[in-house]
Amino acid sequence: METQSLHRGRLFDHVQLVVRDLAASQAFYAAVLDSLGVPMGGTGDGYFWADELFVTGVDSPAALGVLTGRHHLAFQAQDRTMVDRFYEAALAHGGQDNGAPGERPYHPGYYAAFVLDPDGNNIEAVHHGEAKRSAPSVVIEF
Repeated sequence: METQSLHRGRLFDHVQLVVRDLAASQAFYAAVLDSLGVPMGGTGDGYFWADELFVTGVDSPAALGVLTGRHHLAFQAQDRTMVDRFYEAALAHGGQDNGAPGERPYHPGYYAAFVLDPDGNNIEAVHHGEAKRSAPSVVIEF
């Protein structure tokens, strides 16, 4: 078995979305993740993944044949320009506007954009303003 590396510690361990049209969702997420500098991790029969995000078709054994419904998830962006690129990529690949890029009142410097993915999930990219991380992520090798 080859060694694999996973990055963890960027807010959540993983999120699974169950979608109706896997191909449409894969095109959408490949574009928005690319705009955020996050590579696709891989694909398989009825699923694809990137970092902590796992997306499966409703026919996948992991989905148990049930659409999970509308969810909200927020991707981290390194700066405001990356939030803007996320928004543009999402709209160009089947996303629907749910809040154009701009400052939000959640805390000073909170700059975000919101889109609905092809299944109506509320997807956000956010830059929290100037901040310093202790580490970019935790690397797990197995």
